[in-house]
Amino acid sequence: MELFKIVKDSNKSLRERSIDISFPLTKEIIELGNNMLTYLKLSQDEEFLAKHKKIRSGVGLAAPQVGKNIKMLAVYFAFENKEYEYILINPKILSESTKECYLTSGEGCLSVDNDHKGYVYRPYKIKVQAYNLVKNEFVTLDLKGYPAIVLQHEIDHLKGVLFYDHINKEDPFIEKKGAIPL
Repeated sequence: MELFKIVKDSNKSLRERSIDISFPLTKEIIELGNNMLTYLKLSQDEEFLAKHKKIRSGVGLAAPQVGKNIKMLAVYFAFENKEYEYILINPKILSESTKECYLTSGEGCLSVDNDHKGYVYRPYKIKVQAYNLVKNEFVTLDLKGYPAIVLQHEIDHLKGVLFYDHINKEDPFIEKKGAIPL
């Protein structure tokens, strides 16, 4: 597999809205999705990272980050003894909670090299509908906490939004009442 050159946030293509993917899926789309997932798996492999010093570890990757403004993303991570492995096509958030959460360490992104300190508040629970290429089926995912944050971060990429757009410019570490720190 050829490694992707990750598109950086200085590239205006990351600010563009992605387009829907039509069905049936082309061979190119399937291959791209599988390569994105493989990239994430490799990026979490210590041995691989030792050999490839420029690769940063990641849990999610959206198609715009690899130069394709189409609605596809891949996520791969383990959280609370559950493995999350998806290649989602045309993901859509159907509903979200009013209760919010945030990562106390802040969010990061493979496309963002500069440090952007501050809290990114996101809905604590979301319901997402998409086609999951990993299982070749349409799915509705009910996610909360960290997995919900990861999916929202990647879906934002499909809308041309970056995580630091959500940080309060006047007070980056403002603590919202009732928000759940993770």
